[in-house]
Amino acid sequence: MNASELITILGPTASGKTTLAAHVAARLGNAEILSADSRQLYRGMDIGTGKDLADYVVDGTQIPFHLIDIAPAGERRNLFQYQQDFWQAYDEVVARAHQPILCGGTGLYIESVLKGYRMVPVPENPALRQSLQGKSLQELTEMLASMKTLHNTTDVDTPKRAIRAIEIQQYYREHNISEREMPRVSSLTIGLAIDRDLRRQRITARLHHRLEEEDMVGEVRRLLEHLPPEDLIYYGLEYKYLTLYCIGKLTYDEMFNQLETAIHQFAKRQMTWFRGMERRGTPIHWIDASQPLEDKVEQVLSLIRK
Repeated sequence: MNASELITILGPTASGKTTLAAHVAARLGNAEILSADSRQLYRGMDIGTGKDLADYVVDGTQIPFHLIDIAPAGERRNLFQYQQDFWQAYDEVVARAHQPILCGGTGLYIESVLKGYRMVPVPENPALRQSLQGKSLQELTEMLASMKTLHNTTDVDTPKRAIRAIEIQQYYREHNISEREMPRVSSLTIGLAIDRDLRRQRITARLHHRLEEEDMVGEVRRLLEHLPPEDLIYYGLEYKYLTLYCIGKLTYDEMFNQLETAIHQFAKRQMTWFRGMERRGTPIHWIDASQPLEDKVEQVLSLIRK
């Protein structure tokens, strides 16, 4: 079977991309998965980020994976650090003559690899932060959208993260830093397309399962024993709303309803980003996520053979 420099499997939350990537890796026999998820980097943040590590075991065989559990919860890693970690892991996989598979839903992380964006570490700008304090998330998001930016707005769901995104873009503008280099790796890129209604059903069912069967509230309470609430709220989505519930700022029903809505909005933004990637020149081969797993695996393998 032919191999690519990189196989990328992407899709919105609840589309089943990790399961598909693991089964493709098992069929290839010598593949390893590199995660492209901005929150699965952190140890102890398991249920809320949907690590589902059991998905990496296929017919009793452990599929090697990378870029998961590489930083302590509470740390705030950025794209520059992710790129460094990615290329180190990628080079190690290639050195073993194995096939790297990039899998995830964080659009900017994926595109930064496929397009070879050159990022640099950006220091904090206290004056800018002060000037943005008090603005709503909507105001900050609109400000970010008005800038010529590559920042991943799918992950900007708290004012702190939006301010950091603006801070990064402002630094690039003031220092005339080129954001782009020639691509360093070619990829066969496959996207999981999922009907909106089915996606919403899966998101809601998964949220119920994580809360009622996997004790996601307990995970957040354990994290709060070691971290201040604002550190968890920074990560957004599950950690934002469950933290607000745990510290008494939201009732359980308020937490569930607001979180469910936020995840639906997040999935929509993910798809908007992926479609934008196509407009920016990344070919994506879309397959129907609702098909049986074996049919999806065969479609991916057929694309690899071509």
